[in-house]
Amino acid sequence: MALEMKVPSPGESITEVEIAEWLVEDGDYVEKDQAIAEVDSDKATLELPAEASGIITLKAEEGDAVKVGEVVCLIDTEAEKPGGGESAEKEEAKRQEEAEDDDSDKADAKTEKPSKPSTPDQEQDDKNYATGTPSPAARKILDEKEIDAKEVKGSGKNGRITKEDAEKAKPSMGSPGNGSRSESRKKMSMLRRKVAERLVSAKNETAMLTTFNEADMSAIFELRKKYKEDFKSKHDVSLGFMSFFTKAVIRALDQYPAVNSMIDGKEMITYDYKDISIAVSGPKGLMVPVIRNAENLSFRGIESEVKRLALRARDGKITVDEMTGGTFTISNGGVFGSMLSTPIINPPQSGILGMHNIIERPVAIDGKVEIRPMMYLALSYDHRIIDGKESVGFLVAIKEALESPEELLMDGNIKKALEL
Repeated sequence: MALEMKVPSPGESITEVEIAEWLVEDGDYVEKDQAIAEVDSDKATLELPAEASGIITLKAEEGDAVKVGEVVCLIDTEAEKPGGGESAEKEEAKRQEEAEDDDSDKADAKTEKPSKPSTPDQEQDDKNYATGTPSPAARKILDEKEIDAKEVKGSGKNGRITKEDAEKAKPSMGSPGNGSRSESRKKMSMLRRKVAERLVSAKNETAMLTTFNEADMSAIFELRKKYKEDFKSKHDVSLGFMSFFTKAVIRALDQYPAVNSMIDGKEMITYDYKDISIAVSGPKGLMVPVIRNAENLSFRGIESEVKRLALRARDGKITVDEMTGGTFTISNGGVFGSMLSTPIINPPQSGILGMHNIIERPVAIDGKVEIRPMMYLALSYDHRIIDGKESVGFLVAIKEALESPEELLMDGNIKKALEL
């Protein structure tokens, strides 16, 4: 019986997907629930599991766009699994026989009569006068000049490189235009094409501006240094920077609700909940999973959710629902070494916070110069509904929370906030 496998719906409003990669070959035997393909939608990359065990026949090729509900492969459920019973024993016997034949060939090779060896004088002659071989003095000079002997033409007997040849030799300057000039073409995944489309749309359809500030991360460094081991031991998750930033964003959104808004036609929608999108780099490109109702989560809850979503994105198991929605986005370019950037709004949201790498820099503290771990912050916002005063105030509120986390994010009780 041939079972028809159809493309399941990856989410509401998605009518078409693309076969990103077949994980099996035509004619392979597959087990039920085995991942047989990766399919791209315009929102995520998902695995397609086999619905039954049997021999698979592929009906679509990699890169093909297929409709939801369309047949992409057949599985012969009545086919027997290869490699069992008598056939396996015959295969093993064949392998042993081949191994014995191979050992026999090696033994025969050892007993073959060796050819007559050359005399020491002949070997020395071949060594000294082989074409392109430098004399000891010439080799020393070439090594000092860092010149490859292959780049020098010898004038001695049989093309031997002499001392004079080495002294006259000059380093190669290369040959312009003669290097490799190959190129390759590869179709972008549906997900990457959709991301590109959304980024261009955000640039063209919003009045996007970016404001900057910086934060002294000393207080967070001290907190993490003192409590990270206990936090990890008790909660089985690291105390990272993302929980502090998420808490700081939630506090700032309470103070400046316009940043937690978006435009719908001629209306402005403001949300009383905070669904925070976290931009992460996945194997198929940028993905933005959402932490739902982040305002209700503790430091432990945020770190656990960030870890869960990041792992699912990395493993290609993130779902469309987990990336849908979001009222504000945090993007951490610092993990890649970015010092400063202007993040692009994730539409239809109206704001995105850019984190960057932390660098020790000299700063003025109470009239004295001190070395502090500093991070540049960037807020890109839609100026159509967020005024300059609100955007600057929002970023200052984040800076204040990061520099005074015990007071502004933990209500003065660190151990309670960290659930220690």
